[in-house]
Amino acid sequence: MNDNKKKVVVIGGGLTGLTTAYYLQKAIADKELPIELTLLEASHKLGGKIQTVYQDGFVIERGPDSFLERKKSAAELVREVGLSDDLVNNTAGKSFVLVNEQLHPMPKGAVMGIPTKISPFVTTGLFSVQGKMRATCDFILPRSNKNEDQSLGHFFRRRLGDEVVENLIEPLLSGIYAGDIDQLSLMSTFPQFYKVEREHRSLILGMKKTTPKTPKNQLSSKNQGIFLTLKNGLQSLVDAIEEKLTNCTIMKGVQVTSLERHFDSTYELSLNNGEILHADSVVMALPHLAIADLLHEKEYISSLKNMPATTVATVAMAFDEKDVENTIDGTGFVVSRNSDYTITACTWTHKKWPHTTPKGKVLLRCYVGRAGEETVVDLSDAEIEKIVLEDLKKTMNIEAKPQFTIITRWEKAMPQYTVGHKQRVEQIKENLKEDMPGVFITGSSFEGIGIPDCIDQGKKAVQDIVQYLKLSS
Repeated sequence: MNDNKKKVVVIGGGLTGLTTAYYLQKAIADKELPIELTLLEASHKLGGKIQTVYQDGFVIERGPDSFLERKKSAAELVREVGLSDDLVNNTAGKSFVLVNEQLHPMPKGAVMGIPTKISPFVTTGLFSVQGKMRATCDFILPRSNKNEDQSLGHFFRRRLGDEVVENLIEPLLSGIYAGDIDQLSLMSTFPQFYKVEREHRSLILGMKKTTPKTPKNQLSSKNQGIFLTLKNGLQSLVDAIEEKLTNCTIMKGVQVTSLERHFDSTYELSLNNGEILHADSVVMALPHLAIADLLHEKEYISSLKNMPATTVATVAMAFDEKDVENTIDGTGFVVSRNSDYTITACTWTHKKWPHTTPKGKVLLRCYVGRAGEETVVDLSDAEIEKIVLEDLKKTMNIEAKPQFTIITRWEKAMPQYTVGHKQRVEQIKENLKEDMPGVFITGSSFEGIGIPDCIDQGKKAVQDIVQYLKLSS
């Protein structure tokens, strides 16, 4: 080792940790920074929740399956690592909400459940006349007098009423966070809605004014959706990043058991294989519960121990086309809590992402588990398959058992940004800066759970490292 170089250790090889290592390596090369870089991962593979299964010609995601195209950082990273030709948009088919045993088309113009077009909202069967009338109160209600954080549920119920929230907004938002919208923080999940109310008063009118219109030159791509993925699965992104990390020592299957600060402001990391590493700066790209465990003696970390995380599972089922009768023109549905279903959503993957499924086959991807309804994930694979099949048969005619089923359990994998989350994270980071300068926490537990959010956090971590080490950036 070159003792003149600063040593940086990134703990955690999920997407945020990978991104941190990738962009730090890039800065080292571009700016000729004197940094020696190490990436540690407790499991034997990188990528965290990004995992792709290749079976019988199917491309099946165990975790996230795509990212929003408008959030530029993900597509930029894909292009940087040489996979631009593999980018593919989803098919922009109809989406549905399952309410009272019936699939209702998502009203046109709805943005995260907020109507921006009157006619589809008036004619939808999702709400009663009373529910629609209550939602129109948004046009006359004053702005909220709350300046502090509040729950998503409180915010939307006040503006649009319980029925619109429970039959449309809640299924969409809880599908993203697997959480309880009456506990989730508005300012940590969708602060733009608070901003719209501040600036326009009416949420409906404000969203109508601020939602970007599709440019005329994109009208020919009407069948093209707003999400992107990779033809060979998101695992190919992880593999490509790992391949690019040529100036980084990658250690898999090793866990950090302790992190201690020395009198000279360097850090000693003890590993479970007996090795000791020394670092000038450390990035902890770990789930919040893992950070709380590693820094358990730090009182200011205790709020991380109390931060909820939901357990969920994905259930992918492959069929012959002849065994599934689904004449519905669409790509999937979310399920209202008012419906007697165990699944929370279902994607008709063969329709949404045709490249994932061989010709003549059907691929259905369902989700189970959410805040307060997690025990189903503990059942056996056979029991989960039976429950999911029974739910699916209520919405489509399935004549046979699946050719195969892939069930992936994610234990405490969905961090819950409850009310006050942003302030708590800011306080922890301030305390950490004072107590352990040069140690940074980042990842999906803190400032966004989506793929672009994790990439952005990795980029920010690189800026923090370079600034702390007082190196040219």
